Amino acid sequence: MAQDKAVFAKQKAQMQTGGGFIAALDQSGGSTPKALLQYGVEESEYSGEAEMYGEIHKMRTRIITAPDFTNAKVLGAILFERTMRAEIEGMPSAQYLWEKRGVVPFLKIDKGLAEKANGVQLMKPMPGLEELLTEAAQEFGIFGTKERSVIFEADAAGIKAVVEQQLEVGKMVVAAGMVPILEPEVDINAPAKAEAEEILKAELLAALDTLPEGDDVMIKLTIPNVPGLYDALADHPRCVRVVALSGGYTTDDACARLSKQPKMIASFSRALAEGLSKKQSDEDFNALLGSNIDKIYQASL
Repeated sequence: MAQDKAVFAKQKAQMQTGGGFIAALDQSGGSTPKALLQYGVEESEYSGEAEMYGEIHKMRTRIITAPDFTNAKVLGAILFERTMRAEIEGMPSAQYLWEKRGVVPFLKIDKGLAEKANGVQLMKPMPGLEELLTEAAQEFGIFGTKERSVIFEADAAGIKAVVEQQLEVGKMVVAAGMVPILEPEVDINAPAKAEAEEILKAELLAALDTLPEGDDVMIKLTIPNVPGLYDALADHPRCVRVVALSGGYTTDDACARLSKQPKMIASFSRALAEGLSKKQSDEDFNALLGSNIDKIYQASL
């Protein structure tokens, strides 16, 4: 499914003004065993990488095909690269999301985090990124991407380096015809979290000011300590939407914190799948997922 201009415009409008949240279904190699364990799949139940990814794809398929997983409450979904290349009910995953669920497809493109320096972890190098971006847009109809780095300290030089790297990658995504989600996460346990968030906000606003008209981005951030802290980012003409990560907070805690942020919507991963189990009947699974979706949706309004 190649990218279609009319479809892209419709998807962008949904991301800009739609009521709802983005589902993060992009656990990668390192976080997959933990995600499976939370879903009730022991490591003894699969052997090797292929079987592990097979199990997580079954879990993601079960979530995506559930009755409540539609654009009534779920605006977009972030996919892992293997999920993009896989199929759901005989259709490429991204195509299924958009055509059957009305949910905008995103792709996680970072390759994990580099060693910590200056109180931050930058993204590792991404060899073959340009080819992947072209393929995602042209062959799979992906709307946007997501790339994550982490901030642990209120270190001005470290935070500046994070934002510069995020912007550099984001510009490559824009050049490929997609909308990047820049994700400079602030660790929820950072001792100077509020101070780090103030520095990050200033750096992000300065970065947005450098973008020419039409080069639009989204930003995914830890829910800040101060209500409304990131409203100026959400109001910036180059920012499509500011979304929040759950960052290790429980679903209830993340939703309570998010409800104090008038211009942020959720992009939760672990909180979305909280309590779901492979062993549940479809009825129980769908009911619990529906309840999680509704909680996150209400907090995003």
